[in-house]
Amino acid sequence: MAKAPVLTPQAVDFPRWYQDLINKAELADNGPVRGTMVIRPYGYSLWERMQQDMDARIKSAGAQNAYFPLFIPQSYLTREAEHVEGFAPELAVVTHGGGKELDEPVVVRPTSETIINEYFSKWVQSYRDLPLLINQWANVVRWEMRPRIFLRTTEFLWQEGHTAHATYEDARDYADMIHREVYGDFMVNYLGIDVVLGRKTVRERFAGAINTLTLEGMMGDGKALQMGTSHELGTNFAKAFNTSYLSGEGKQELVWQTSWGVSTRMVGGLIMSHGDDSGLRVPPRMAPVQVVVLAIKGDDTVIAKVREIGERLKAAGIRVQVDDRTDTPFGRRAVDWELKGIPVRVEVGPRDLENGTAMLARRIPGGKEPVSIDALDALIPQILEEDQATLLRESRERRESRTVDVATIEEAAEAAATGWGRIPWADLGPEGEAKLAEQGVSVRCLVAEDGSVPDGYDVPGTVAIVARAY
Repeated sequence: MAKAPVLTPQAVDFPRWYQDLINKAELADNGPVRGTMVIRPYGYSLWERMQQDMDARIKSAGAQNAYFPLFIPQSYLTREAEHVEGFAPELAVVTHGGGKELDEPVVVRPTSETIINEYFSKWVQSYRDLPLLINQWANVVRWEMRPRIFLRTTEFLWQEGHTAHATYEDARDYADMIHREVYGDFMVNYLGIDVVLGRKTVRERFAGAINTLTLEGMMGDGKALQMGTSHELGTNFAKAFNTSYLSGEGKQELVWQTSWGVSTRMVGGLIMSHGDDSGLRVPPRMAPVQVVVLAIKGDDTVIAKVREIGERLKAAGIRVQVDDRTDTPFGRRAVDWELKGIPVRVEVGPRDLENGTAMLARRIPGGKEPVSIDALDALIPQILEEDQATLLRESRERRESRTVDVATIEEAAEAAATGWGRIPWADLGPEGEAKLAEQGVSVRCLVAEDGSVPDGYDVPGTVAIVARAY
């Protein structure tokens, strides 16, 4: 039997467990500059799977991929006052290049609203050019004071969508569609994380936006993680960059805009939402490897059989890796695959072959059982879907069991020590929000009584979700 990997138990020290797992599952290392990270191949394969699925969803929403420069003239950021104020503490600024001082400092991209608007103002001439829907896959730099791999790093990878519309309503509806149908569906049905969709408060919304929609996930320790955001920018950047169009009535009008993004932070969310004391548990729909077929011993017949099983499962549309490295002890290999969270292991040895069976180990619910080798093709797809549903159910049950209704600021802070609190926004308000912030507790989002996203900040019955957050 495989020995359990040596990870700090979650209940003892959750942050230490997280760091142990990143190291032992070979996901990432710290980079040479404080706050940067080196994403190792397995960690990057998780991001690639997220990226591929998200890219298809974004394109289905009508957006096209483009690329904009990493370096942005500093003067661009100063055109929108709230935006530059919000990002000023995080900026990395280049003042010298080519051995001499630059005529104008350039900012290393923290986000691209400003440089993209510079080009939107050139590309948009009339209402016929709208809507303009652009997405970019890129890296960004925000100088992070308290870095943590995947969650907060000085440089990280993301996608950022930027759109221009003829009317407020069109922009609002597009931001909402990205929030619900692209991000929400992806996180719930692909990542298996039961996120809460809500509206950010004025204090928490994106610098330069008139509204920010968020997706908040509860991690294994009860803290919140902002998994993605979709912003209504109004005409704030359009005014600053004169991004306007000639309407059908012959009038010059400012465009209405959105921006939205998710990042490698989702890898951290995946780890902290689904991982356990034995390592990762990767949702089958997004797992780079859904099944690993292991040869227990270096018997030629066994090795031939595991390769044959691998080919059969691949033909059935399953992502498979064959592990026939019998010069490495079986126990060590089994532990490594368990650490990496591969949903299913099919283990084959000489005795199994005699019986026409294989040992099937399921990472997500746990446990092993012998199954007929001939039944694997039909059985495994069913198991993968069951395990995907299990992770989502566990995520939902954790959030529901660790979210409590509270009536006072004191009760809200107490609830945030172990999970989330729900308090009527009318009883909390901006003043109460500021008092919670002094205790390291934030309003993660506002939701309606029925759990939907409220239409505004002062809608009767609006509830604030409060928590400590990463």
